[in-house]
Amino acid sequence: MPLPKPTALVTGATSGIGLEFARQLAAGGHDLVIVARDTARLERVAAELTDRYAAHVETLPADLAVRAELQRVADRLADPDRPVDVLVNNAGFALKGRFLQNDIADEERHLDVLVRAVLVLSHAGAQAMTARGRGRIVNVSSVAGFIASGTYSAAKAWVTTFTEGLASELAGTGVTATALCPGFTHTEFHQRAGIRMDSTPGFMWLDARRLVADALADVEKGRVLSVPGAQYKAIVGLLRVVPRSLVRARAR
Repeated sequence: MPLPKPTALVTGATSGIGLEFARQLAAGGHDLVIVARDTARLERVAAELTDRYAAHVETLPADLAVRAELQRVADRLADPDRPVDVLVNNAGFALKGRFLQNDIADEERHLDVLVRAVLVLSHAGAQAMTARGRGRIVNVSSVAGFIASGTYSAAKAWVTTFTEGLASELAGTGVTATALCPGFTHTEFHQRAGIRMDSTPGFMWLDARRLVADALADVEKGRVLSVPGAQYKAIVGLLRVVPRSLVRARAR
C-alpha cells in the first residue's frame, strides 16, 4: 500500500503568496486544505491543483475575522483522524488609511485576521503536531514588522515575535515554526487595498514563486526567520541595529 500523502493547510490560498504556497506544496506531493472567504475562487483553485498536480484538495470557506468560522478551521487542524502536516498562516489584508482616519471596526477586523487568527490556528496546529511528533508551521509576517508604520506594521511585528517564541517552545518536539518576512511582492495585495505603488522602484519587488521556493527551503532547514531577497536581508539587518528613533523618523 502506498504511504498517505502529507497534508498542508493554507489560509488565504486563492491569491498571491498563499496561492503560490498551495501550488508549490501540491507540486511537492502534498494534499491540500485551502481556506479563503470566496467559495467560487476556492473551487477554481481546487480544480487547478487537482488537474495539474493530482492533489486531493479540500476547500474550507471561512472568514477568519468571524470567530465561529475561525474555530471551524482550528477544529480541522485539531482533527486526529485527518492530520495536517504543514500549516501556512497567510491570510491578511492592508488598510489604506492612517490609524486615526480608519473606522475602529475595520481596525478590529484587521487585528482579528492578522493576529488573532494566527494565534488560534498556531495553537491548534502545534498541539496536534506535537502529539504526533512532527509538523511545520509557517506564519507569513512582513518586513513591515521591523519598522513603525501603522497597525499593519504592529501586527506583523507581533507575528514575527510570536513565531520566534513558538519556535523556542517547540524545540525538540519534531515541530518547527518559521516566520516568513517578505517585502514588496507582485500580487493583488496592494491593489485590493487601493494602495498605489507606482513610485516603488523595480528592484524592491519580489517574485512570488521565487519567494515561496526560498521560504520552503528555509522551512526544511529549520530556520525560524525567513527573509527572501538579498535587498530585504540587508534592510532587515540594518533595521535591527539602527536606533529606533531613526526608524520612527523614517516612517513619518
